[in-house]
Amino acid sequence: MINQLIEKIRRTGAPIVAGLDPVLKFVPEHIKQKAYAEYGETMKGAAEAVWLYNKAIVDAIYDLIPAVKPQIAMYEQFGVEGLITFQKTVEYCKQKGLVVIGDIKRGDIGSTSEAYAVGHLGQVQVGSTMCRGFDEDFVTVNPYLGSDGVKPFIKVCQEEKKGLFILVKTSNPSSGEFQDRLVRGVECADRPLYEIVGEQVASWGAACMGDSYSYIGAVVGATYPEQGKILRKIMPKAYILVPGYGAQGGKGADLVHFFNEDGLGAIVNSSRGIIAAWQQEQYAGYGAENFADASRAAVVDMREDIAQALAARG
Repeated sequence: MINQLIEKIRRTGAPIVAGLDPVLKFVPEHIKQKAYAEYGETMKGAAEAVWLYNKAIVDAIYDLIPAVKPQIAMYEQFGVEGLITFQKTVEYCKQKGLVVIGDIKRGDIGSTSEAYAVGHLGQVQVGSTMCRGFDEDFVTVNPYLGSDGVKPFIKVCQEEKKGLFILVKTSNPSSGEFQDRLVRGVECADRPLYEIVGEQVASWGAACMGDSYSYIGAVVGATYPEQGKILRKIMPKAYILVPGYGAQGGKGADLVHFFNEDGLGAIVNSSRGIIAAWQQEQYAGYGAENFADASRAAVVDMREDIAQALAARG
């Protein structure tokens, strides 16, 4: 799957993943009213509004980008109906030729991680039949329970030729409370925990190589460019998923060190900056009726911002 992701990045010229992280305040009123008229102001009505919103945005941007990243919590808040919309969104995006990164941030004891991995990436046996659950192409994984929580995901990825993005240095402001803690070394100076996790990701990835990059990647926030520079060297063959662009403060100039000299090695996520573009001053002229066109314009501008930053790097 990492080879397919890279091919799509090359073809589109856009190392961009659109985060499909809907909340109802992002959904234009006319979309909500259409859904509520059919299903009422219920969980099913909310889930239908999200589905209509997602579908319109995907239809507007699928030819510009290689991948999408639906965040499962934004669907779980609407209960079972929300999870149905999550699955419909995954299936629809794959039909449109997009790589789907399930942002699930799972990580637990071995047997539980195995169930998560099977449910999101693999197959479960039901009688004599092998069935697929959500069937994303990649998922995000929290490694802080140790290798017990990660190895079941790696096993399923090897079987299914799919991939992982493992949390290393996240974009949120409080990430440093734990991830930046210095760990005492035996033969060297104390080092931040995120560096040690990055080394482990590189080690896991060495046994899971595609043609040029591993299908075991890392999550490193755009809001921490200096750490990104360090981690790029620690994990030269890991693809880095970079959240934090746009609404969280990251910009193209912050991203250059996440990429390798070949211009590859990173894919940048924008969620609100794309899906809620119509609510931003820059794109307000599109209006609520043309919210999906505003999302398309935001993708074009993001692609240009990243391209200019990489060109300036030389």
